[in-house]
Amino acid sequence: MLGSGGREHALVRSLASDPFVTDLHAAPGNAGIAQEVPCHPVDTVDGTAVVELAGRLGVELVVIGPEAPLVAGVADDLRAAGIAVFGPSAGAARLEGSKAFAKEVMAAANVPTAMARVAATGEETAEALDTFGSPYVVKDDGLAAGKGVVVTEDRDVALAHAQDCFRSGGTVLIEEYLRGPEVSLFVLCDGRTGIPLSPAQDFKRIGDDDEGPNTGGMGAYTPLDWAPAGLVDEVMDRVATPVLAEMASRGTPFVGVLYCGLALTPRGIRVVEFNVRFGDPETQAVLARLKTPLGSLLLDAAKGRLDEDEQLRWRHESAVAVVLAAHGYPASPRTGDRVRGLKKAAAEPDVTVLHAGTGTDRGGRVIATGGRVLAVVGRGEDLNAARQRAYTGIGHIRLDGGRYRRDIAAAAAAGRIEVPAAAARPPRRPDPASAGQTGTIEPVTSTMGTTV
Repeated sequence: MLGSGGREHALVRSLASDPFVTDLHAAPGNAGIAQEVPCHPVDTVDGTAVVELAGRLGVELVVIGPEAPLVAGVADDLRAAGIAVFGPSAGAARLEGSKAFAKEVMAAANVPTAMARVAATGEETAEALDTFGSPYVVKDDGLAAGKGVVVTEDRDVALAHAQDCFRSGGTVLIEEYLRGPEVSLFVLCDGRTGIPLSPAQDFKRIGDDDEGPNTGGMGAYTPLDWAPAGLVDEVMDRVATPVLAEMASRGTPFVGVLYCGLALTPRGIRVVEFNVRFGDPETQAVLARLKTPLGSLLLDAAKGRLDEDEQLRWRHESAVAVVLAAHGYPASPRTGDRVRGLKKAAAEPDVTVLHAGTGTDRGGRVIATGGRVLAVVGRGEDLNAARQRAYTGIGHIRLDGGRYRRDIAAAAAAGRIEVPAAAARPPRRPDPASAGQTGTIEPVTSTMGTTV
């Protein structure tokens, strides 16, 4: 398992519980992962070092968690060495590495998404902002660890964010604002076949009621009882399957997990973004419900045989993940503070503590080493029960200056999520001439995945 965040800790726990996994290692891991499996120091974007470690350990599968090594081509280095890997090639990872490239792929595949313009100067930015109007959406075209997007009513703030991106040598995307609830859907892919996991919803802003700047994610929950019937089938038919086909036609088949960030708008489903790895913190909640052995699924994806798998099995429960962030996050998180109360939190029934930015001091005590320090996941018979357990668990944890949102999944639990009529009405097959624009489709009746 390559990586060191909360997503990787969740993956490690799921892989460790797979009866088909006989040995498991992590590199570099974190304080929580180190309590469960051997960890090895390695630069995750150094393909030569990763290949050497994998060869020395004699592993049969490498699972790449973060986006940076994928964009850097570490998966290519592993495949060239004859080592199976769950994660896309550098060419396929451009779906996340360049938002402009992702838009190009979506246009070619007739995938519905927000209208956008690429800007490389302040003048181009200003013109695009005026074209789309407020709220203004400005996205760094490259990797930004989930914090490269500014959504604001203030035109000056939008222009300033674009200038920051230009100073770093990049370009920006200016997009129309998409109104409606957002959904995250992970699709396991083997280059031809896609298998969807349980949809989730995450929370990007630092504060309650979606106040404050964007972060890498402050919490998530699943399942989405408010989601329209047939939503997953519609996403597979209109988004994931066309993208898989387009990537294959370009000679860069997508193997790994395609993260579909979606908005349910008054004009129907629209893609907000693609990621090429499991999302954090949605992974922590989604995997808490998955009963199907994960290791076998990921190996089948790496080997190109997902179409041989059976229907996924899920726990009939809800899961809520609440993230604890360090003082000063996201602008300037403080590190080195002691994290207390972990054992008390983990002792609560149906509560799991998943480490992210953690390490140990010289005395072996857990300290914060990053902005998002950990996530507490609660499971329950419904969202209210899962929320109660998650918040009971995180209530035991002490971190000087730490903060967490207190409204994760609150609106959904109270039945306050409103889905626009166009996104909620029964799907129908679109006219080919309008593909990629508006309209919905009939539900797909296939079970596991779609092969292109």
